[in-house]
Amino acid sequence: MTHFVDRRLNPKGKSLGNRQRFLRRARTQIREAVQKSLKDSAVADLAKDRKIKISTRGTKEPRFRLDPRAAGERDFVLPGNREFDTGDEIKKPRAGEDGGSGKQAADSGESEDDFEFTMTQDEVLDIFFEDLALPNLVRTTLKETPNNAWRRAGITTTGSPNQINLVRTMRAAQGRRLALRRPKLADIGALEAALEAAEREVAEGRGDAAQIASLKEQIARALAKRKWVGFIDPVDVRFNAFTEQPVPTSKAVMFCLMDVSGSMGEREKDLAKRFYMLLHLFLRRRYEKVDVVFIRHTHDAQEVDEQEFFYSRQSGGTIVSTALDKMLEIQRARYATADWNIYAAQASDGYTQTGDARHCVDLLNGEIMPLCQYYAYIEILDEREMEVFASEDSGAELWRAYRTVAELWENFATKRIARPADIFPVFHELFRKTEAAQ
Repeated sequence: MTHFVDRRLNPKGKSLGNRQRFLRRARTQIREAVQKSLKDSAVADLAKDRKIKISTRGTKEPRFRLDPRAAGERDFVLPGNREFDTGDEIKKPRAGEDGGSGKQAADSGESEDDFEFTMTQDEVLDIFFEDLALPNLVRTTLKETPNNAWRRAGITTTGSPNQINLVRTMRAAQGRRLALRRPKLADIGALEAALEAAEREVAEGRGDAAQIASLKEQIARALAKRKWVGFIDPVDVRFNAFTEQPVPTSKAVMFCLMDVSGSMGEREKDLAKRFYMLLHLFLRRRYEKVDVVFIRHTHDAQEVDEQEFFYSRQSGGTIVSTALDKMLEIQRARYATADWNIYAAQASDGYTQTGDARHCVDLLNGEIMPLCQYYAYIEILDEREMEVFASEDSGAELWRAYRTVAELWENFATKRIARPADIFPVFHELFRKTEAAQ
């Protein structure tokens, strides 16, 4: 008999398997709790451990129990009881008399608090980003794809215990037993029955003692052979084999265009940076092959690194079209549309020089949108402007110009942000999975 002992160490969290089963079972409640918890949070807090509360109704396992209305009378004393004896009756609280909460909570009865637990940053990010994706992402090329995946590659004689193939193992064991002619229990039973008959004949004086000796020898050889030709042997064990193979991937580039001109105050810049931080975290979390190009612009646009994009305090005049020109320049030099999916996210307060909005529309309609899978424009307003520009058709010059682009291109989206609480719902709406992607 072969015994396998799995001595692999568990991860840091105890009962990790049970924890993951619980998260899958209560996923709907947990998703709603995470979204509610993140509503007024800072973007920087998204990657931190977070306490989540859900109703205890979603944490209970289904079980059978007796119906007190149809099961007759039951007398029992619960373990740990110090107040009641057999035969004592406990008055059942009427509806509304059990424990409650709030200012009018009951002074008797029992109730349960919400179930509270801590989710790790990885679990929070998985829940938040699970129904988000880059829209219209398509496979454009197979070259330079470093991504690999483990695929089934037949059967092998070595492997880990959790990859044992029981069917192939038993088939190999049966073939070995047949090849070595391992005696069956039925054959041994037939020999033993013949031995008993021969012994009865000898007792009656008409048998052959030599036949008895021969049968005993055959039975001994058969039993010995069954011992050294085991039912299953280590050489019979087969494992599922896996091999690492390259898989096709979709390469994408995201252009982040941010207005840092003088018309963008510190509050507006802070909101734009928060949105881009969330976008950057989302891309790095969900995709392995996504290039992010950071472009800051005033009256002039320049490509910068991540540190300068988020923390530089440069300011100046406002010409939005310079960012679009810089994006086209970089795309033509490094990101051919035959190999890359092109995405862009632009944040601005909606103000630019007179006539520049018309030039932006011409660039978008004529050159940029035919190349892009998706273009998102986010306008940063203050709360008073949000009330004034309540209608989608009213707004600053750039907003009105971009609305004409949105009417022509389905993959062009425009949204407004006025408060930190607007960032998460706007981001979720911009990058939610389409029905085709799901």
